[in-house]
Amino acid sequence: MTAALCVLFLLGGPWLPGDALPVAASATIVAPAKVDPATTAQRRRRRRRGQQRPTAERIREIQQALIRAGYLEGKPTGRWDAKTRAAMRRLQEENGLPVTGKLDARSLVKLGLGSETAGVAAPHPLPPEPVQTDEKPDDKPGNNRQP
Repeated sequence: MTAALCVLFLLGGPWLPGDALPVAASATIVAPAKVDPATTAQRRRRRRRGQQRPTAERIREIQQALIRAGYLEGKPTGRWDAKTRAAMRRLQEENGLPVTGKLDARSLVKLGLGSETAGVAAPHPLPPEPVQTDEKPDDKPGNNRQP
């Protein structure tokens, strides 16, 4: 917005360049606030939601495990390339896992790199234990049958 349009907006009426401004309608033009670079960097580093791409170091670790297990040949590159995907598919197929060639929790467990509980359904709660009472079955109300 140009300065003339800003003044027009502030005054609420027509104003043309060269017209005098009424004293009561004078306004201070404020420069845009400076942005703190640290705050901007913090905004960029916000935690992303969902599953993120593994780092090159983590991929090397997975590739080393695939090499030890005999699914991959060569040296770890740190890139999830076609050879690594093929090796992961072989591991998944031989272990009865869904064959995707992608990383998942159960594949990492098979390689010895994941948690033992990863990819497993949440535990079911135990059924409630029966309540122990001091009453005998014959002492309960409603059990007053006479033989």
